[in-house]
Amino acid sequence: MSRRSRILVLNQYYTPGLEATAYLLGELCRALTDEFDVTVVTGLLPEGRAPAGRAHEDGVEVIRVWSTTYDRRRLFPRAINYFTYLVQSLRAALATDRPDVVLCMTDPPVIANVGLVVARRFRVPLVVVCQDVFPEIAVHLKRLENPALVALLRVMIAHYLRKANRVVAIGEMMRRRLIEKGAPSERVRVISNWVDTSAIVPVSRDNPWARENELTDRFVVMHSGNIGHAQNLEALIRSATFLRDLDRLAIVLVGHGARWAELKELTERLDADAVRFLPYQPRDVLSQSLSSADVHVVGLAHGLSGYVVPSRLYGILAAGRPVLVAADDESETAHVIREAGCGVVVPPGRPELLAAAIRQAHDGDLPLAEMGRRGREFATAEADRSIAVGRYREVLREVLNGTGS
Repeated sequence: MSRRSRILVLNQYYTPGLEATAYLLGELCRALTDEFDVTVVTGLLPEGRAPAGRAHEDGVEVIRVWSTTYDRRRLFPRAINYFTYLVQSLRAALATDRPDVVLCMTDPPVIANVGLVVARRFRVPLVVVCQDVFPEIAVHLKRLENPALVALLRVMIAHYLRKANRVVAIGEMMRRRLIEKGAPSERVRVISNWVDTSAIVPVSRDNPWARENELTDRFVVMHSGNIGHAQNLEALIRSATFLRDLDRLAIVLVGHGARWAELKELTERLDADAVRFLPYQPRDVLSQSLSSADVHVVGLAHGLSGYVVPSRLYGILAAGRPVLVAADDESETAHVIREAGCGVVVPPGRPELLAAAIRQAHDGDLPLAEMGRRGREFATAEADRSIAVGRYREVLREVLNGTGS
């Protein structure tokens, strides 16, 4: 029997971490083990949930290197986390058995520079999966303003984009952004993030999770996922001030993130009594929690189209719920909603327009059930995990066989 090809994967976050890249990468690596030998070099998790060392998890060899786990909401502690992981991941990756291909997700954004060093050392191809476009997204959100650091990051990222054998973008607009940054167009592939449509399914609005959180008799508008700078959630909270006459309205933000405390304070300052905050929910209750909403809101701040793509959209569609998108019209999210016919798009940063769409949904002026059905159909046909994994297999076979550009 011929030897199975070996994939070496680099990303700071990996399951059981709560980060989106951790979950997605865990699902991808597990799915690839039926064809490849997969080794992941990842970092520590907060609170000691997974110790440093080597382990085998669901057929994947996981090398968890020591790295700091400071609170990531501030730039300097996050930079220390990144630095310690980058140094240790390079050491660990160079010490592994020779891989046949190196694959990186962009967490941290310059991990692919480490991946490039490792790939050149072993003379194997490099595949880079871009979950966002850095540093542009950080500059736009005013999270990074040092001109020298921004210039350095642009040079480092452009370097690996030019040198990688394949660059995966998670949306068509992102593909264009990456080509503008220097990625050769013939090497860029578009593979959207995904959802396991067999794990997240539509269930009744009246379910145990909804009853536990006293939502069964409310009209529920939900945001579920990261509460950060890119999500434009201030507009959702301010929309509640236009809807005070809707006694049964509940605007529920499920998750956590860098802006959680700030948005909680804004809610109290505005006396937005309809708004409530809940923590991240275990994945085994996501069908219930997502299905507890009458309608979901997915926001993306103005100007971020193509720099980031909200992957939580696919879980909502899998649960068969309609979506109100507050994002630029050219964004990937808006494109999906229009293609699938599963929601309404309004401009970002316009709470009065978002409130008007919520009122339409509340008053029965939108075909919510039909929108939810269409969303579920789109998710199963276009965004299921099996489809994305199949496309990743094609990319890996291309670079391993030396086919394509």
